[in-house]
Amino acid sequence: MFKVFLLFILFIVVSYFIRKANKNTFDVKVNKITVKPDQTSMESTQLNVLHLSDLHLENLSITPNELYRQVRNEKIDLIALTGDFLDRKRSIPKLIPYLDVFKKIAPEHGSYAVFGNHDYVLKKKNFEELKQLLQKNGVKTFQNENKSLKIQGHCLNIIGIDDFSTKRSDVVKSYASLQPGFNLVLTHDPNLVLHMKDYHFDYLLSGHFHGGQICYPKPYHLVKMGKLVRMNMIKGFHTHDGKPFYINEGLGQTGINIRVGSNPEITIHTLTLSEQQAAQQQAI
Repeated sequence: MFKVFLLFILFIVVSYFIRKANKNTFDVKVNKITVKPDQTSMESTQLNVLHLSDLHLENLSITPNELYRQVRNEKIDLIALTGDFLDRKRSIPKLIPYLDVFKKIAPEHGSYAVFGNHDYVLKKKNFEELKQLLQKNGVKTFQNENKSLKIQGHCLNIIGIDDFSTKRSDVVKSYASLQPGFNLVLTHDPNLVLHMKDYHFDYLLSGHFHGGQICYPKPYHLVKMGKLVRMNMIKGFHTHDGKPFYINEGLGQTGINIRVGSNPEITIHTLTLSEQQAAQQQAI
């Protein structure tokens, strides 16, 4: 009888902490990052990039309405999505109302996406359905490709490098025929930065780690996810080889819909485009 009582108490305690951890998945944080270059010319312009990652629609507590409410009063010039939308075919329709939010935001310079390891869990036909859904709703997808935009006389190179963790990255192909300008890299797994010493970027956006998702006492479970974890780089702003990059904590969760010591994240990055950056690249 005493053992049954102890099990009951244990059940109550575990249930309490699971509910509390699930409540954390609704507590989205909006982080604003301003990236200042070492040098700028008088002829410079700012670009506000809305960065979302790891929606994981199977375990996502943030509704489309809540997402829109969080950013509706922000000036958004471009949307960057860094992978792991979902991993089950039945989840694909759940993406549509979020895509409607992106269209409602209507960024002047478009929406862009790369894919993550969970997206590639989908079979080929289902993956193509996901890719086509994004494209039909105005999201340009990249798989080791780049696109150049002219923004108030400045060149912005958006470089979409495929998922590193599933060995799909091709940096050479991604940088092919690149023009001088501001290099903004989108990729899912930030471990890629450790292999880009000879490739210039002005800023890199990524996700993948969920900020640990469960960080109590420490996110030991991330150790198998690459060298950056052992370097204590699992979220936020960092530099490597003198180049800045950002690891988004993600909007959704994997495994179980809980968070401990981490929060769903929406990030708005303010970048400065200038002729100085283009001139420096030409000199390299």
